[in-house]
Amino acid sequence: MDVRNEVQIPAGDVQLTADLRVPPEPAGVVLFAHGSGSSRRSPRNVAVAQVLNRSALCTVLVDLLSPAEEAVDARTRQLRFDIGLLAGRLAAIVDWLATAGPCGSAPIGLFGASTGAAAALVSAAERPDVVRAVVSRGGRPDLAGAALDRVTAPTLLLVGGLDDQVLTLNEQAREALPESAELTVVPGAGHLFEEPGALAQVSDAAATWFTDHLG
Repeated sequence: MDVRNEVQIPAGDVQLTADLRVPPEPAGVVLFAHGSGSSRRSPRNVAVAQVLNRSALCTVLVDLLSPAEEAVDARTRQLRFDIGLLAGRLAAIVDWLATAGPCGSAPIGLFGASTGAAAALVSAAERPDVVRAVVSRGGRPDLAGAALDRVTAPTLLLVGGLDDQVLTLNEQAREALPESAELTVVPGAGHLFEEPGALAQVSDAAATWFTDHLG
């Protein structure tokens, strides 16, 4: 039976709240970075995490902003686009996973959505010896900037076929990523993958990617 916990994770001068789910004998751990204006309770990320759990992967869904910062961001909408801040928080959580060991010594992967994908890629570039795989769902990898050239972790970019602008940005980012990076287009899906069966395709693709590269 999976063990579920709400935990507090230190990240610099803040404590971040996360939902941790640990399956028996986890083969890997996946840290989620949600997109702009979302939270660790994003129904789409929760749905993906449940599929990963069934594939023996530990999952960590975390709010990258403190409650006080969330209140500020609700007014200004600025912190959600502060990729440097978010990536730094992710890197701190990666360090915590590697040292505190809530999922044992399982290898670490990152799953990012929207702007969270950029933060995940920057964090992967900053922790190349620790982060073993990255998956982006409808992400903005272009916001990772020059860090794309320093990403070494195998990266899967998942984009909806109807999400024209984001698809173009992902095609461009794919050229800057390592040869191990792949771009997969989900036909008939928009930015949020709300179409019937679209999110299931994302979940299955992510589970396969992480199982192959973390297992």
